[in-house]
Amino acid sequence: MLTSAEIRQQFLDFFASKGHKIVPSAPIVLKNDPTLLFTNAGMNQFKDVFLGIVPPAAPRVADTQKCLRVSGKHNDLEEVGVDTYHHTMFEMLGNWSFGDYFKAEAIAWSWELLTEVYKIDKDRLYVTVFQGDEAEGLPEDIDAKAEWSKWISPERILPGNKKDNFWEMGDTGPCGPCTEIHIDCRNNEERQTTDGKLLVNKDHPQVIEIWNNVFIQYNRLKNGKLEPLPAKHVDTGMGLERLVRVLQNKNSNYDTDLFTPTIHLTEKITHQQYTNTQSKQDIAFRVIADHIRAIAFTIADGQLPSNNGAGYVIRRILRRAVRYYFSYLQYKQPLLFQLLPSLAKQFENVFPELQQQIDFIVKVIKEEEEAFLRTLDKGLKKMDELMQQAQKNNAVVDGKNAFELFDTYGFPIDLTKLIAAENNLQVDDAGFEAEMQQQKNRSRAAATVDADDWVVLQPQAFTEFVGYDTYNIETQIVQYRKITTKGKNAYQIVLNATPFYAESGGQVGDTGWLKSENESIAVIDTRKENNQIIQFTEALPSNIHANFTAKIDVERRKAIMAHHTATHLLHAALRKVLGTHVAQKGSLVNEQNLRFDFSHFAKVTPEELNAIAALVNEKIRSNIPVVIKTLPKEEALQLGAMALFGEKYGDLVRVVIIDPNYSIELCGGTHVANTGELGLFTIQHETAVAAGVRRIEAACGIASEKWVMHQLEQLQQAKTLLKNPKDLCKAIEQQIEENTLLKKQLSYLEQKSIDQIETSLLQQAITVNGTTFIGQQVEVLQPDMLKKICFQLKNKLTDLYVVVLAANISGKPFAAILVSESWIQQKQMDANQLIKTQIAPIIKGSGGGQKTLATAGGQDASNISNIFNAVKALL
Repeated sequence: MLTSAEIRQQFLDFFASKGHKIVPSAPIVLKNDPTLLFTNAGMNQFKDVFLGIVPPAAPRVADTQKCLRVSGKHNDLEEVGVDTYHHTMFEMLGNWSFGDYFKAEAIAWSWELLTEVYKIDKDRLYVTVFQGDEAEGLPEDIDAKAEWSKWISPERILPGNKKDNFWEMGDTGPCGPCTEIHIDCRNNEERQTTDGKLLVNKDHPQVIEIWNNVFIQYNRLKNGKLEPLPAKHVDTGMGLERLVRVLQNKNSNYDTDLFTPTIHLTEKITHQQYTNTQSKQDIAFRVIADHIRAIAFTIADGQLPSNNGAGYVIRRILRRAVRYYFSYLQYKQPLLFQLLPSLAKQFENVFPELQQQIDFIVKVIKEEEEAFLRTLDKGLKKMDELMQQAQKNNAVVDGKNAFELFDTYGFPIDLTKLIAAENNLQVDDAGFEAEMQQQKNRSRAAATVDADDWVVLQPQAFTEFVGYDTYNIETQIVQYRKITTKGKNAYQIVLNATPFYAESGGQVGDTGWLKSENESIAVIDTRKENNQIIQFTEALPSNIHANFTAKIDVERRKAIMAHHTATHLLHAALRKVLGTHVAQKGSLVNEQNLRFDFSHFAKVTPEELNAIAALVNEKIRSNIPVVIKTLPKEEALQLGAMALFGEKYGDLVRVVIIDPNYSIELCGGTHVANTGELGLFTIQHETAVAAGVRRIEAACGIASEKWVMHQLEQLQQAKTLLKNPKDLCKAIEQQIEENTLLKKQLSYLEQKSIDQIETSLLQQAITVNGTTFIGQQVEVLQPDMLKKICFQLKNKLTDLYVVVLAANISGKPFAAILVSESWIQQKQMDANQLIKTQIAPIIKGSGGGQKTLATAGGQDASNISNIFNAVKALL
């Protein structure tokens, strides 16, 4: 039986024999494409080629691409682990033709590989071909049908509708008809019972699509219309997981050697058994085996779990996996991180980035698991409260409360439903969904960018970037479009040549001007979309056909360049001072400062920070030339150049060398000519930003000088405030000691006052309708003292009691209410309700707290006495 590694290699070898260049997988986390967060198909990395923006590396290429499908149009998350073939992260085997071969070769090679190399039974194969769409004026794909008729009997060539056989990557962009290859994996007895062609595209778990050949020949515009692309292309995709399942003769992808090592290790760790059923326990095994791959590969490619964007998607997947092992495998401690070494070993020959970063990825995942397990514990306590409320609400957990549990505690709704069901309760689904939709609408409104179609003035493949050496150039507008963000209009402009650097690699985009004879238009930003350089403006020139001088803001650019070069010096210094485990995990470089994120597992000490800054400044004083070369990637790596994980590099790379023995990095950013131009480097802040990731904020040049001057000003102010002592540190220590002593004395006097007030209050207690009631205004210096008095009274009072205390502190009213547990049970009312409904309104304020103790503050101290009357009347 072939292993998954052998099956993958056979695919690549086959297409290499057909003249294809084998290219590496692009990072799973996408950059410079506003329409996608993740690579969700093999063609994503070639989108700019299909659009005619850049030329292809070769006319024929093939690869295995890491993909992730969990959001947007391609959302398979809820099916993962439940069925046999859906995954979050998967490998897409693909071969492409960029204006070279087309349908005849693509179809013939598909048939040859499947039936002659992989030896798949021809009687198990069916194909679908686009039948056309009258509404869109799209004709039937008779060419593909004719090509298939050379290899397969006509009754196995099935018509396919637009949904199944017209491929589109999104609402706009490259698209075209496709032909899918399906395989019937049922046993012979079942195959004789029902004709396999009747089960194609019917979601039968054993009759599945195995390969899709897309013939990209159109571009979908925003208005829905299709326009022909400059050239016709072939884009094919075959999921490795499904192919391995077929060739290893398994009923499920999870039974193949791509997943069984992880499942077996999970069994060993949890002491549970996988029985390959549809039980919740077995679904948990499959979810874990799938999700750990998605989590590990995205972190390896540079995307850390977070609360927004792509990071939120990864955190959601990780928490889904935790929830499954927590709930169904009864494993209450971090599990996923323990699976990493086995997974990294499994993929070390095809995706070595896992093994290369194993310690870092393990650290990140373990800390994320620990954090969520703590959150789950808090959520379970909150769930207990909600269930108590539900008992009084027709045995239904309020949807708004269920959403708060999800939003605040990260508590998945299906876990809420599970716990509710176990306690004979239901969850208000409609209420939850309404709250979820409101949140989605808010997020969508905040993030939506509405873009018109491009207005093309001059057909041109790509923009020439001259900004490494030139700060202004004569140019023309080749295309433009209007965009709307948060109700504001702006314009995106593409030039035939530009000096404006587009935001990339952490370096912000250039600003400047487009000047013609009659006017000057400000360029407010420059970014990349699908490798196209786009200038942003708030207005269009009155004559868009004019000749323009594109001129960048030179002073701003110089400050940015200085900070970018400083990041290279800083990176090298970090590795020398802290160790070679340090790797860049993100950066932001602008004219004001730099922010550098790096892998490191401990706080950087003041001594280490001083050593790092000293080393960078030593290199600045040495005035080292910054040498930039363009080299073949392999040659650059042999020189010792550092490449960043998660970055996509071409065959030719730009290498920035600052002393060959100090810093050599692959980098597409702009840099100063000599390190001396940085002037002075200062580290301003160091902190943690994620598990295993630290951040340094720093500055150089004029920005650094300003920061130093500000620090000196603050130092002088501190000296003045302390009456210019000879030894400032000693004077501050004396102030701290005096302050500590005064606090102790104040605490002593405060406690003495509380004891006296407590004694007095107990003497004034009365009984109202069977309840011990204390209601008094007291003299205290701090609002917190009201709570302290309540805590002490709690130890002296028994059975039914209500205590209401108030104070006028510097003209502001404050109140606290204490009630006993037995009073709450008997009266069906608690302190939190009383403070909000009976007390806070009287003093024109607000408040809240726990069931037994709550506090409030307000604006009207004249009504303090009315507080006690109101509560007494209620009693």
